[in-house]
Amino acid sequence: MSLYPKCSLITPTYNWPQALELLLLSIKNQTVLPNEVIIADDGSKPETTALISEFQKDFPVPLLHVWHEDNGNQKPKIMNKAIAKAQYDYIIEIDGDIIMHKNFVEDHLKNAKKGQYLFGSRVNIKKDILASIFTNKTISYHFFSKGIKKRTRTLRMPFFMYFEKQHKKISKKLRGCNMSFWRKDFITINGFNENLVGWGVDDSEMIQRLHNIGIVGKRLKHTGIAFHIYHKEQDKSHININHAIEDEVREKKIMYIEKGVNQYLN
Repeated sequence: MSLYPKCSLITPTYNWPQALELLLLSIKNQTVLPNEVIIADDGSKPETTALISEFQKDFPVPLLHVWHEDNGNQKPKIMNKAIAKAQYDYIIEIDGDIIMHKNFVEDHLKNAKKGQYLFGSRVNIKKDILASIFTNKTISYHFFSKGIKKRTRTLRMPFFMYFEKQHKKISKKLRGCNMSFWRKDFITINGFNENLVGWGVDDSEMIQRLHNIGIVGKRLKHTGIAFHIYHKEQDKSHININHAIEDEVREKKIMYIEKGVNQYLN
């Protein structure tokens, strides 16, 4: 019997099936598989559906596709819909442009603890090798790999976790592309805030509310290694509105938001 909690791995995606394919291949290569994978699809075209259908034929765990119509960036909404469908206690969240180290899921589950969420960093895959990695379906990288940045983050040294302290405030190193938390805690704060507009802040605002109910963070250092595929920067025109919402959540210690995951729970 596994000592690890059962988990649902959730990833948002939007019209980038080439990146999603590498992500799904990296899931199949995990030392410890998640119990299910849910793709939170923010309105992608049929190419993404076709790719997922192909993977569903022989995927080692249930592979669910949660889709809604494209109406601009609605990541908080599609993530709420996906996590509402999750069957398991622990949620691992990654972005749809992430390739996971083979021990990624194992590292998250090994360090999962009640009253705590986890966050990891990422190695950056440069623009100039994208054609090569998509053609060759490259999912394995190491310290000496060409075309990567932040290469010291490729070094997996789990013993570093013995020295990592818990964070009672949000760390500046928090990245939504690599984090995990308990589904029960997520529901307690009503999940992602659908009043946030466009790109940015949705993950940190949600995590701030976890802190407001007493949940602490812990950084995955030299574990939970993720490789981020280069893409152009997102439209940040609404970021100031979102930062104002996040500031209010922090200052007023808001724990529960009005428009969240409760809309989709049975």
